[in-house]
Amino acid sequence: QVQLVESGGGLVQAGGSLRLSCAASGRTFSMYAMGWFRQAPGKEREFVAAISWSGGASYYADAVKGRFTISRDNAKNTVYLQMNSLKTEDTAVYYCAAANIVYGLRLRVDEYDYWGQGTQVTVSS
Repeated sequence: QVQLVESGGGLVQAGGSLRLSCAASGRTFSMYAMGWFRQAPGKEREFVAAISWSGGASYYADAVKGRFTISRDNAKNTVYLQMNSLKTEDTAVYYCAAANIVYGLRLRVDEYDYWGQGTQVTVSS
């Protein structure tokens, strides 16, 4: 069992930056690939970024590529999402998730085993 707690959300103006954190507890954090997803009102939850267990591989949705960076610190059991050049369309609840896999990345909601409670990000114009 893994517990995930997100933090760092808030209100920011377009063009600004935020850094989300996801603290994990429970089973060995380094055994899990991690991902960030988001869900805007009235929309499906969508993939944002993923990172492998070692941090050596990452992948981004086209909508955030070049603006967002996912990283992890296995010593601190924490995964981060640095969000720069934020746009109003980035407004959503952001969730981190953990997938118990040995290799690679996971990009789909149904491929993840554990989820945090979410943190709200609101980008104003």
